[in-house]
Amino acid sequence: MTTDSLRSGPGANGRTSGDRARLPVREHLPACGPAAASGVPVLDVVVPVYNEEKDLRPCVLRLHDHLSRTFPYAFRITVADNASTDSTPAVAAALAAELRGVRYVRLEEKGRGRALRTVWSESDAPVLAYMDVDLSTDLNALLPLVAPLISGHSDLAIGSRLARSARVVRGSKREFISRAYNLILRSSLAAGFSDAQCGFKAVRSEVAERLLPMVEDSGWFFDTELLVLAERAGLRIHEVPVDWIDDPDSTVHIVRTATEDLKGVWRVGRALAVGALPLDRLARPFGDDPRDRALTGVERGLARQLVGFCVVGVLSTLFYLALYSLFRLGVGPQLANGGALLVSAVANTAANRRLTFGVRGRDGAVRHQAQGLVVFAIGLALTSGSLAALGAATGSPSHSTELAVLITANLAATVLRFLLLRAWVFPARACPEPEPEPDSEPDSDSEDVR
Repeated sequence: MTTDSLRSGPGANGRTSGDRARLPVREHLPACGPAAASGVPVLDVVVPVYNEEKDLRPCVLRLHDHLSRTFPYAFRITVADNASTDSTPAVAAALAAELRGVRYVRLEEKGRGRALRTVWSESDAPVLAYMDVDLSTDLNALLPLVAPLISGHSDLAIGSRLARSARVVRGSKREFISRAYNLILRSSLAAGFSDAQCGFKAVRSEVAERLLPMVEDSGWFFDTELLVLAERAGLRIHEVPVDWIDDPDSTVHIVRTATEDLKGVWRVGRALAVGALPLDRLARPFGDDPRDRALTGVERGLARQLVGFCVVGVLSTLFYLALYSLFRLGVGPQLANGGALLVSAVANTAANRRLTFGVRGRDGAVRHQAQGLVVFAIGLALTSGSLAALGAATGSPSHSTELAVLITANLAATVLRFLLLRAWVFPARACPEPEPEPDSEPDSDSEDVR
């Protein structure tokens, strides 16, 4: 069977180009209905292969038996052949003829990412998954993998060999490479998922429809790019700890794959930095995320503001101490303290205005700085009073003692400073209600501001 026979996929689901501004609301997929009655499966599991004549048949037989016995929805297994040169095509064709719910797709170019993009883009199943032909991952994790997607809870799901409760058997070399690679992703692309390369993933079809055109890689980096873009767009990624046993006969070229992956990390990082990707196309409608819903009597954003305030506070304190040490070389402690506090206070107010309380633009900037200076005066009174008390008590304190007293005084003023900034300088404003969607399509010459 060729890819021409798969043209009944997401592109034929009745959505028009005018609906592409945002993703639909996630809904629980029904166990039965018109789609099930017409033979459309809920789950399409893709097994990409290249020259796997030995492992393909036992893999598909085992997977088919497992799904037939345990999976409560209609399913399909798609063998995606990446231009194999051995007898893999014949084995796959025989399986498709022998087993109900198994089909075979032939691609004339290699690349796991290319195979997944081709089959996923043209599948008619609402949940799309894939797994490696070696079945290193225990199949008991398959239902937990796709259940959050079927229920509408999540957008993507991945198996994780690095989760705390995962059970993994593999060599130290591969363990080191895997952990090092995921550490690179976390440090360079701020990835929050734990395992990018486990060959055990799933995605809802409406997400794949929007996400796949943004993914450039057609090889092993395909998984990572898919996950990074999904996470940056705010989609929910569910992780399943897996039991995983390394395949000693695996033919992955580690050095070449690692090189291509690092190139991909650089390319994606650069694209994200310059805003070259239309991630807004992956936004869910307002109200689909519980964070969109205002609750009466519950303050919003407090936790985020506390984190931002603490980060800015730590950086401001370090900046202040550096300035104090610099000014102290030429003037007395009181002047050094006042000058360091004044400069750091201006920087602190500007940073909290933008990063902690999310105030953008120049409107009110002068007023905010003036109010910030009042807060600064409180800090100056506390720290200057502490220095004066120290001088009166010891006469000639050491530099390290002065620093210790100043740190203590700054910590004492921190809580009061946050409260004043939150309640007086940057008071919370009511969030505007979202505008309702227009009933009709916008005029062709109007600008789409979504």
